[in-house]
Amino acid sequence: MTITVYGIKTCDTCRKARRQLDADNVAYRYHDLREDGLDPQHLDQFLRHVDWQTLLNTRSTSWRQLDAADKKPLDAERARELMLANPTLIKRPVLQRSKPGTDDTLIVGFDPARYAALAS
Repeated sequence: MTITVYGIKTCDTCRKARRQLDADNVAYRYHDLREDGLDPQHLDQFLRHVDWQTLLNTRSTSWRQLDAADKKPLDAERARELMLANPTLIKRPVLQRSKPGTDDTLIVGFDPARYAALAS
C-alpha cells in the first residue's frame, strides 16, 4: 500500500493531516503542490474519483486572486485547466491510497476519522 498526501507546506489543514498520520505511524509520501506541481495524469486520476466541484477550492486565496474572466464560464473542462495552471486551487489535502489489485482511495480535505482508519 502506498499513501501520498498532496498539499502545500503553509496549509494548516495539511499540517493537521500530516500530524495525525505521523502520530498513527502511517507511512506516506508528501507531494507539495506549490513546489512540485501536478501533472495532467494525476489530476485526471483525482477527477475520476471525485467531481471537479469537490476538488476545486473556490474559497482559497488562489481563487480570489484570479481575474473574474478566468472564473467564467466555469465547467469541468475550465476547472481542470485552472487546477493544472494553479495547483494551489486544489482543495487540500488530497490523500491518495494505492493498493495493488484494488481501486485507489481518494480523500479530499482532512477527515480525522477516515485518516485514523488508515492506521488499522
